[in-house]
Amino acid sequence: MDLPDIMTIEEVAGYLRVSERTVYDWAQKGEIPCGKLGTSWRFKRDEIQRWVDEKLGTRDRRQAENVLTIREVLSEERVVMLDTSTKREALDAMIKVLATAPTIRSEEELAREVYRRETLMSTGIGGGIAVPHVRLDTVHDITMAAGVSRVDITDYDAIDGQPVRILLMVAAGRHQHAQYLRTLASVSSRLRDDTVRERVLAAQAPREVYDLLAGNEL
Repeated sequence: MDLPDIMTIEEVAGYLRVSERTVYDWAQKGEIPCGKLGTSWRFKRDEIQRWVDEKLGTRDRRQAENVLTIREVLSEERVVMLDTSTKREALDAMIKVLATAPTIRSEEELAREVYRRETLMSTGIGGGIAVPHVRLDTVHDITMAAGVSRVDITDYDAIDGQPVRILLMVAAGRHQHAQYLRTLASVSSRLRDDTVRERVLAAQAPREVYDLLAGNEL
């Protein structure tokens, strides 16, 4: 089935092979990822697919097999271009973006834990990359946001002393230690590829960044 990026109740019902009333009830109760445009419910295709995977257990099987792709934790809507020259501005912007993910229950909790983690050790891993990351009691599924700054963030205090331009913010549940570590390793290794990193920095739009990070994953 060739589904649009933004789906209606009718399209979701057809895809899931349930009644439109069932989808409507799920939406009303907050049991399925969705939002309202005006008075109409709308659903993002990628989020519906992840929700189905979780319900059917297919995602858990992939994780148990040690297969976790960036596409599974990052959506195009959580990729942003930044014009921030300070670490605080960059982190604040990324927190707001990541807080839009359905799995994040509290932006305040996310912000508190991100900054608490930074007091322990900078998450600037070198090569112009930072991977701020947290584990939260209220998060039940790993999620990520990506940001590319058009200007150098000079006060990030990265391990190599270089300015940061690329930020990948990751949040996971307290119980997801193994998956959390695999996700951090996956996103870090992806951007340590010089060609990928240079193309990400040269990108002009979020879609380009998303495609470079996850577009060629299976």
